[in-house]
Amino acid sequence: MTRRTDILRVLKETSRTFFIPIVRLPGILQETIGAAYLCMRAIDEIEDHPTLDNASKAFLLRRLSWAMQAQAADHDLKDAPLEAVFSSYRRLLPEVTLRLSDWLAKVPTGIAPRVWDATIAMADRMAYWVENKWEILTEADLNSYTFSVAGAVGLLICDVWAWFDGSQIDREAAIQFGRGLQSVNILRNREEDAARGVSFYPKGWTDAQMFAYARKHIELAKASIAAVPAQSFRCLVDIPLALAEATLNALEKGQSKLTRSQVMQIVAQAS
Repeated sequence: MTRRTDILRVLKETSRTFFIPIVRLPGILQETIGAAYLCMRAIDEIEDHPTLDNASKAFLLRRLSWAMQAQAADHDLKDAPLEAVFSSYRRLLPEVTLRLSDWLAKVPTGIAPRVWDATIAMADRMAYWVENKWEILTEADLNSYTFSVAGAVGLLICDVWAWFDGSQIDREAAIQFGRGLQSVNILRNREEDAARGVSFYPKGWTDAQMFAYARKHIELAKASIAAVPAQSFRCLVDIPLALAEATLNALEKGQSKLTRSQVMQIVAQAS
């Protein structure tokens, strides 16, 4: 199995939203964005794990951050392998998480330090939210959370494109892109989150306010990204934005998620 095939296989198993646009990117971008996404998803699977307690989640995230900082750009280091962090949790964690070191190793050398840095930061930020039981009281808290887990990923994508072809992407738009998609996830997963005792709604917020928050950030992202000249970048973000907007419309009508036929129609229209 080639490196690209391996990345795309696991990507397809973990993200319907991002597999479709990533597989349409030029070859080197497929591998780079695919591997970077899997690094982020590896960390995310720990934060969202349905059976791990918060103490274990925080321990894993902090320990992974430490191990990545120790290993970054030191390929001969023998005493801080990432794999050792998972030793007591292998039966509980999915493939995408257990293979974090593989995804990091698959990122091209020129952009690898930035992906390592983003993954380290993501682990630390998620550990913070786990330790604080995802307490979101104000819109500022919500902004902080959505930046931590999604807006910052948008900034990483900007850096990947600058490395790839010199394109300078609107970085504020990239943050709005991440915030918009994450807030749609919050709306879609609200009942599931409530079942585990977590709410990402600021205190006193209604569904209407969260819908308005999501639409605001999606519209801001769309307005800025429409002016981006890099076609490959548009290929990556247009489909997730269209799916996010359609998901909001479906949720407002009482539909729990988009059907497969709806997804395929949106993809065809965005292509």
